[in-house]
Amino acid sequence: MDPDPMQFLNEDDETKDTKNAAAQKSRNQLNTLVAISVALLATFMGICKVKDDNIVQAMQQAQANKIDSYSWYQARNVREDIARATIAQLTVQATSAPPQSQATIQEQIKVFQAVEQEQAEKKRIQQGDAEQADKTYNELNYHDDQFDLSDAMLALAISLLAMTALTQKRWLFILAMVPTIFGIVMGLAGLFGWKIHPDLLTRWLS
Repeated sequence: MDPDPMQFLNEDDETKDTKNAAAQKSRNQLNTLVAISVALLATFMGICKVKDDNIVQAMQQAQANKIDSYSWYQARNVREDIARATIAQLTVQATSAPPQSQATIQEQIKVFQAVEQEQAEKKRIQQGDAEQADKTYNELNYHDDQFDLSDAMLALAISLLAMTALTQKRWLFILAMVPTIFGIVMGLAGLFGWKIHPDLLTRWLS
């Protein structure tokens, strides 16, 4: 019996259909992975954004407190200098003042000595408050840098995932996982206060 040519054509069509179905299934799986990844990354970025905004507000408050404390420090420093100069002036006057004025001058000297001591003590307090505010600002800025790096890495990851969806290249999806992992780690570090801070990269981006 002669072979039927249509049999081979049908077999070729079936092979092509099988390959097309496998390719379509692979594309669908890749698109599903991309969609899930983008959705999860967008959600994570939103959570980090809320936390980062709160940190920025706290940084602004700490900066304002530092400026306010240093302003008070300067004002109290001026008051201390005025009191010290007044004491020196009264001391000179006391050397040449008549005996009946000595008691009054000494009382004035004591008053300004008390003012000088009070301003010196308050000045130390204001300096301590300013230094604490500066320390708080630096600690908050440390975590703000973590969120900034996380945001940059996850934005890069989403861009690579978008290219993956367009080109259907699986190696692009694998490449996108590199900034994804780094961005998630930095975001978690900011959320949970982990001491992870790539100083070199931060300085390069700042």
